[in-house]
Amino acid sequence: QVQLVESGGGLVQAGGSLRLSCAASGSIFVTYDMSWYRQAPGNQRELVASITRGGSTNHVDSVKGRFTISGDYAKNTVYLQMNSLKPEDTAVYYCSARIRTRIPGSIDKYWGQGTQVTVSS
Repeated sequence: QVQLVESGGGLVQAGGSLRLSCAASGSIFVTYDMSWYRQAPGNQRELVASITRGGSTNHVDSVKGRFTISGDYAKNTVYLQMNSLKPEDTAVYYCSARIRTRIPGSIDKYWGQGTQVTVSS
């Protein structure tokens, strides 16, 4: 079994910053790419940023220059530094990781439970 636990969400004023963390634990053999998604009420879940084991990152255009994804693969942890937050960034943020487990050794995509980020104007 693998668990992803997010932390760091909350309420912040526009222009403020938050740092999200997500730690994976359990029967992990290898963690491959890790990602952050978000879902606002009435909207589909969208990919915000992703990072590969090799360190390559990708950010959706709406957050480029404001958000930065980083990862510590020794700790199976991914971070999302969010600066210059806007009210339209308000959403539930989910982390995701593609992981090969020790037993049974399959590669699957796992999800965290989500953390609420609310940006007031």
